[in-house]
Amino acid sequence: MAASRVTVHSREFVISCNWEDPFRTAGGACGGMENTKHGGWGIPSWLFWSAEEIFEDSSDSMGPALLFALLLPVAVVVSHVAKMPPKVLFKVGDRRDLTCSMSSCPEKVKFVWTTLEDRPIFATIVSRDRESVLVFDNVMKNHENTILCKATCGKETKQAKTEIKVYSFPTNPVISGYEHLKLGEKTILACEVSSMHPSEFLEVQWLYGDEVLHTDEGEADRDSYSSHYTFTPSSEDDGKVITCRATLHVDDIPSDEMTKEMSVHLSVLSAPHNITVSGATTVPLGSSLTLTCEAEGKPKPAFTWTALKPDGQSVEMGKHQNLFMQDVSLSDAGTYQCDVINDVGSQMATVSVVVQAPPVDTLITASPQSSLKEGDSVSISCKSSRVPVTHVVLSRRVNGEDAELMSSKGAETSVTIHSVKLADSGMFVCEAFNEYGSQRTTLNLTVEAHLLEVALQPEGEVVLEKGSSLVVSCQASGCPQPEFSWKSLANMPILRQHKTDGSQSELFFDLVELEDEGTYLCEVTCGSIKKSKQTNLKVFSFPTSPVVKTSGPSLVGEMMKLSCTVQEVFPANLFQIMWMDGEREVHSETGSFSSGTTNLSSEYSYRVNTEDQDKRFTCKVLLEMHGVPAAQTVKTASTMLSIHYPPRETRITVSPMTELKEGESVSISCLSDSFPVGHTVLSRVMDGVQTELMTSDRLETLFTIPSVELDDSGIYVCETSNIYGSHSDSVEITVKAPPRNTTVEIFPSTDVQEGQNITICCRSVSFPPPAVVLSKLDTEKNIYSIDGVFLLINLTPNDTGLYQVNVTNDLGYETETFTINVIENRADPPLGWNDFLFPAICLGVSSALLGFVVYVWRARKKGSYDLTKCNPSTV
Repeated sequence: MAASRVTVHSREFVISCNWEDPFRTAGGACGGMENTKHGGWGIPSWLFWSAEEIFEDSSDSMGPALLFALLLPVAVVVSHVAKMPPKVLFKVGDRRDLTCSMSSCPEKVKFVWTTLEDRPIFATIVSRDRESVLVFDNVMKNHENTILCKATCGKETKQAKTEIKVYSFPTNPVISGYEHLKLGEKTILACEVSSMHPSEFLEVQWLYGDEVLHTDEGEADRDSYSSHYTFTPSSEDDGKVITCRATLHVDDIPSDEMTKEMSVHLSVLSAPHNITVSGATTVPLGSSLTLTCEAEGKPKPAFTWTALKPDGQSVEMGKHQNLFMQDVSLSDAGTYQCDVINDVGSQMATVSVVVQAPPVDTLITASPQSSLKEGDSVSISCKSSRVPVTHVVLSRRVNGEDAELMSSKGAETSVTIHSVKLADSGMFVCEAFNEYGSQRTTLNLTVEAHLLEVALQPEGEVVLEKGSSLVVSCQASGCPQPEFSWKSLANMPILRQHKTDGSQSELFFDLVELEDEGTYLCEVTCGSIKKSKQTNLKVFSFPTSPVVKTSGPSLVGEMMKLSCTVQEVFPANLFQIMWMDGEREVHSETGSFSSGTTNLSSEYSYRVNTEDQDKRFTCKVLLEMHGVPAAQTVKTASTMLSIHYPPRETRITVSPMTELKEGESVSISCLSDSFPVGHTVLSRVMDGVQTELMTSDRLETLFTIPSVELDDSGIYVCETSNIYGSHSDSVEITVKAPPRNTTVEIFPSTDVQEGQNITICCRSVSFPPPAVVLSKLDTEKNIYSIDGVFLLINLTPNDTGLYQVNVTNDLGYETETFTINVIENRADPPLGWNDFLFPAICLGVSSALLGFVVYVWRARKKGSYDLTKCNPSTV
């Protein structure tokens, strides 16, 4: 742009030049004026001129008129400006307008509103001639945006940009958590600020008077924000004011809307504390008593007096701060409790009241009882309660006089007799003293003689297995200090350990031996009384189950020897060995007398047959001794006969069938009966060659082909063998497939001279063997071949054309097409189709018949059919 200052009619104007032509000359901003002459000024057609009057008196309308009159000859155009505020701040919920105008345009302006951010405008557009207004009926947060207004006046487009910011701060903050403050307890105060925006510019302060206690900053993208302050109230905080002040630091926000706050008065509650009880606690019998209970707390606490009785019961005495009792009796002595309670908590204090009087409730007791047996232990206690005493005396009445046994300062004393005698029977006296008098009470103690009783466990006869343990327990009753002794009726010393504890003595047999057999006696003495009990011990040995052995595997018809041995038995003459065939007894033997443990054995012979395979023989050993637990009288051992034989009934099976289509699944199973289990080999035989597929040492061998192919055809043989012989079975599997991989070769070429011969060789893989047909597609004549070879003789130009070979069997077909071009030889007349059709058939059939027969025989054996490969030199 270029500008110059001019004066017209004493008025000064600024003339500016704007260009839009990209091919402006190098002469400068408004160069090239010499091309067109208008009133002495050269103005190119691509220049737009504008002027602005410079004057002070705007009321003079002649200036602009003269200026336009001056500039009109040079085609000057005024430049226009789109006006819109660069930034606006809206409040959420208000109705606001945004105006874009171009007032300098003499015609109707076209306005276009767009946004520089990836969001819609969300406003209504109202356009007039020279201005357009965006109307925001209800300002929301999503109205924040950068708006671009494009105004077009004629061919000139100007634009203006403004940034819309939105704020929301409608309500004062709300303080919670101050309603139930408790003295000394931490409380979390919460200040909730709602519906503010933008939340990241929020500042929340806690103030105690003018002191700032805590400050929090807001977080982005929050509709509400909660500030927390931990407060531990003291008694001085009661009635004070705490304030939550929230400030939204947003530019251009009205000052009266920038800060909002809430203040609350603190009320500090406290449970009752600093409890004290005043008043005399020791009073003479018949006088009056006054107790006062004092305590601090908010709200003001209530008082309750309760009397705590010795039996655990409580009696309410009144709901007053003072407790008053007149004419105090002995029953009024004891503990009194003052309960102080308010809405926050409770507390209590106790006080003991003593009534001054002579001793009362003096007791003498015997523990466990006053009626005793000789040798018992007894404690005699002397005790006075309810009234303070200076001392107590415990005495025994002997010949009408009190003989002091024990005395003690205080209200209680006692004496213990660890082993009473008959002479300890008599009267005992308890007497209590204080400065107001004394009280006396008595107790009669009776001692009787004991009645001795003896019990032995086990008693009578007991039967035990050698190596087991036994404890013989002897229990004495009716005697406090019995004396025990153990004896043997065989007058042999007892070497076993015994232990006596009070009224019981035990004899221990850790491991019972054969030598321990005999009768044992427990004798108990109590003073002049003596009693005894005895038990008879018998021992047997039957530690293990019998062991059965065989002479080993046997063939059918041979004798098998079975032996049964049971070790270290006693007494041997009470043992019996029986051989059982199932539930049938076939042989039995009885042991002979022995002084110690011995081994018993028995043999049994049996001739085996084929049906005896896995037959079970049992050796049953029986102890016929009275007193032996039933579970220990019988022990058995079994064996199963093992009959060996060579493989037999070998079978091979095919599932689902022996004739399959290529791609199907087949399972081949070999099953054979032999013992020991033989070694099975599954093989395939093809063209006289046997290929091993799988081996197994199990009764059944399973071989699976997931997807059969033509090469899987053949004879499958299953052979099982062990050390005694072998046996086999076989099956033939045939795999069928439709023709595939069909190819056609033409010798010497598909382009030949008239009169020459062509050999056509077709190859394909399939089973069963396919039928091969050669057709000329523009005729209805077909030639059949059993070996896929066709010989076309003495060709003529009429033989030129498109040919097709069709290879077909029961499962499908394939076709191949090709073109033969016979070049005409003008010297000789062309031959027709019939001139070579029948000779070709005859020659092809005769030349390939022998080779085809041999090939088909081989193809059937290998499970596939591959058409003969041509040899042009021999066809």
